[in-house]
Amino acid sequence: MKQPLTPADTAAGAAQQADLWKPVLLRSLAALAFGAVTIFWPSPSVEVMGWSGGLYLLATGVLVLWGIPRTGYTRDGMPGKILSAAGAALAGAGVALFFLHGDAVFGVLAALGLGLAGAVELYCGIRYRGRHVLARDWLASGVIGLGTAATVPFFISLGAHALLGVAGGGAIISGVLWVLSGLTLRHDARAAATKP
Repeated sequence: MKQPLTPADTAAGAAQQADLWKPVLLRSLAALAFGAVTIFWPSPSVEVMGWSGGLYLLATGVLVLWGIPRTGYTRDGMPGKILSAAGAALAGAGVALFFLHGDAVFGVLAALGLGLAGAVELYCGIRYRGRHVLARDWLASGVIGLGTAATVPFFISLGAHALLGVAGGGAIISGVLWVLSGLTLRHDARAAATKP
């Protein structure tokens, strides 16, 4: 039986699994890969913006959904339900961006997906602060997501390069955050596994 990594006074049902680091680290890789595309693609077309942004949002949404049981929360409990809503919003926005291309479409859908996910993560960060190992990461990621969502619509008139630059900047910042979190969780899981 695996030992929970959360303190003993954590709310019932909130003991995360030792492999929580996997979805966290994969989420960071998705964000950093998207950020790299936005930096190194000199003049992206509207289609490239839709496909790369859509793939990023879809991958992030799927990884959020995949990671919910590993956080120790069930999908039918309150934290699981709201995290599921965030993952579904990201995935839905991502799928829509695959098929609908345009500067305004990207600006609106990316802002909605990132904004809803950011609000949920900010809520979880505040609500479960000191009671869950990801609370600080949710707090920071929520602020980054809301900031990116609030900024993206102002760049719609500047075209695909500017929109990808703003979205990619937020992705890079959150990607670095989630890399640090994932590596820390992995280290802590290994340390807990080697304890007698």
